[in-house]
Amino acid sequence: MPEAGRLTFLLADAEATARLGAAIAVRLEPGETVLLYGPLGMGKSTLARGLIRATTTPDEDVPSPTFTLVQFYEGEPPIAHFDLYRLTRAEEASEIGLDEALDEGCAVIEWPERLGEDPGAWLGPDRLAVTLAEDGDGRVATVSGVGLWEEKLKDLHV
Repeated sequence: MPEAGRLTFLLADAEATARLGAAIAVRLEPGETVLLYGPLGMGKSTLARGLIRATTTPDEDVPSPTFTLVQFYEGEPPIAHFDLYRLTRAEEASEIGLDEALDEGCAVIEWPERLGEDPGAWLGPDRLAVTLAEDGDGRVATVSGVGLWEEKLKDLHV
């Protein structure tokens, strides 16, 4: 039985990871944040790509924002995809538009630990955290919600 506010999904391949992103997308509302945790190569960008394509068009070009730090997508809702790996100070997140992104839509954030010990101090009250880890040849995603996402998790299926 899953813990309250926490689910685990076994993801056999990149397609399963993208499907989890799409399942999250249909529940995402303006002002909410999806935080993506995990080491390099775990599928954070793949999950983000699946989420973004579900809110825009399935063939939308969704490059990783590793070098640009942020990419903006018009969709329902609008999404800003942040990759904070290269940040050296948490305050830099504000300089690249994190506050404005949440005012206008949603944020998907890779490497949210770069925001400091309490990323919630930077973000709204409604957040979903996804931690990706190796599981044999696939991945395991541990998903937990805060605020409205505690309830939304009850209907999250892949």
